[in-house]
Amino acid sequence: MSTKKSEIINILSNNYPNFLKKDLKKIIDIFISETKNSLKRHERIELRDVFSIEPKFHKAREARNPKTNEKIYIKGKYSINFKFSKMWSKKINE
Repeated sequence: MSTKKSEIINILSNNYPNFLKKDLKKIIDIFISETKNSLKRHERIELRDVFSIEPKFHKAREARNPKTNEKIYIKGKYSINFKFSKMWSKKINE
């Protein structure tokens, strides 16, 4: 399930009526930009008791095209490893 930034802001503004929408938008924008910048620097992101995001490097390797059986070379690349905390995993799986 994906969620739009505007939906998150609306939910937060309904739950916390003391905050202005423009302030909530600024907070969300800062969080997203800092998360992006940290991942670009290949740093681990952790929100204690919520989740962690970690970039993982996959080495370059040789593979084959299953259709033509031709060997191809795949460059090394990073992927994102997302992991819920144990507490959230328990709540989701109940």
